Amino acid sequence: MYAGAAVAVDLFGHATPAGVAWLRCLGAAVVLLAWRRPGPDAWRGRRLLLAIVFGVVTAGMNVLFYEAIARLPLGTAVAMEFAGPVVVAALGSRTVRDVLALVLVAAGVVAIADVRIAGSFWGVAFALGAALAWAGYILLGKRVATDGDGIDSLAIGFFAGTVVLSPLALGTGPVWASPRLLLLGVGVGVLSTVVPYALDQVVLRRVGQARFATLLALLPVTAGVMGFVLLGQVPSVAEAVGTLAVVAGVALRSREGSVGPDGSVGPEGAEVRGPELPG
Repeated sequence: MYAGAAVAVDLFGHATPAGVAWLRCLGAAVVLLAWRRPGPDAWRGRRLLLAIVFGVVTAGMNVLFYEAIARLPLGTAVAMEFAGPVVVAALGSRTVRDVLALVLVAAGVVAIADVRIAGSFWGVAFALGAALAWAGYILLGKRVATDGDGIDSLAIGFFAGTVVLSPLALGTGPVWASPRLLLLGVGVGVLSTVVPYALDQVVLRRVGQARFATLLALLPVTAGVMGFVLLGQVPSVAEAVGTLAVVAGVALRSREGSVGPDGSVGPEGAEVRGPELPG
């Protein structure tokens, strides 16, 4: 996901951040539709409506995230964006250890926001907007995984998101004149959307949304590493401490037993399986 985000940052010199996010959505829609070729049942009724809402919310999350990383270091933006999964995880908290884990994560996000808000108010605003959309992605993604058509619904959702956000294509002008840039835009869609979101659907069928939300706290680490290795972004002391607090929170929370799709908790280390993926 964040290898793709690092490529997206390089594209910001040729297209607007929102335009790059639209290219990501377009690339994902083309690849997913060609791969899955959803059947007629996936294009009607409640499943279609769920896929459309999920796709538009997810595409909006990506637009807000790209606007944030255009103004903030990658690892910083991701750690702040994690405020969304924190809220979702808090709704599923059951024990004192859960609460302590969430406090650590929230403190880490606040520490990062405090050091960044003076330097880039809009960066922080976009990151927190992406956090809110991320919470929606988790809640809707769980529904898509269990009540929808899984990856087929992803394909339809990103097609819908591409259409709804098509005005953002105005910010992609120079990309269409360069096959290399266009290929990079599609590559961002594959790296940052097709692969990780398809894996999310597999995971969401096997664990509860609260546990899934907390496990996502590992993402600031990978984002920080990618930002450092690929973009040369070195975190400040406060940002590093905040990120470590987020990681400590997920380490504490993830020692709980597995949570199944119906919210049931199994023994520590046990695997709670959901329904198998079709196809």
